[in-house]
Amino acid sequence: MPFGLGVPEIVIIGVVAIVVFGPKRIPELGSALGKTLRSFREEMDNPSTENDEYFEDDEQA
Repeated sequence: MPFGLGVPEIVIIGVVAIVVFGPKRIPELGSALGKTLRSFREEMDNPSTENDEYFEDDEQA
């Protein structure tokens, strides 16, 4: 299991999440988390040049 979590710990986290957010909101949160991780992974694989331009401007100043 990831991060050293076993099945009982994951079940407890799931139950707490359902109590806090409600069962209807959990899929929305999972979808948002998935989109965030996907865009983060894409940015790590293909960094944009916007940051490079920012750092070049900063070095010239």
